Amino acid sequence: MKTSERGINHIIRDEGERLTAYQDIVGIWTIGVGHTGFVDGKPVTRGMTITAEKSREILKADLARFEKAVNANVKVLLTQNQFDALVSLAFNIGEGAFSGSTLVRKLNAGDYLGASQQFLVWKNAGGKVSQGLLNRRKREKALFDE
Repeated sequence: MKTSERGINHIIRDEGERLTAYQDIVGIWTIGVGHTGFVDGKPVTRGMTITAEKSREILKADLARFEKAVNANVKVLLTQNQFDALVSLAFNIGEGAFSGSTLVRKLNAGDYLGASQQFLVWKNAGGKVSQGLLNRRKREKALFDE
C-alpha cells in the first residue's frame, strides 16, 4: 500500500514543514517535514536550508521508507485510513520502534481494537508526556478507527 493524499496531509500538518533546520522537542536537528537524516550526503545541522521542492523530494523518500516498514510488518488487511495512520506513527517513532511495538503484535493477532488503543502509548518525548504528541496520537487513532 501507499500513503494517500489525506495521509500525507495528515503527516505534514503534524510534523510541520520548515525549510531551515531547527531542533525538535528533544534537540534533534530537523528540516523539511520531520526529516532528521542526511540531505545530499550531509547531516542536518544549524543553518542548513532547503527549497520547498527539496523538502517534498525528501518527504517522498522518507514516506517510501515508512510505507515499506508498515507493509513488511503488518500481516493483516488494512483500510487506507488504517495504513495512513500507521505510516504517520512509524514516521514519528521510527521503523525499529514501530516494528517491535505491541501495536503491531496486537494488529497481527487480529486485535484491531487493542492495536488502536496502543496509539496512545506513544506520547512521550525525552521521557516526559508531550501534549503535542498525545494530540497527534489521538488524531492518528481517530484516523485508524474511521
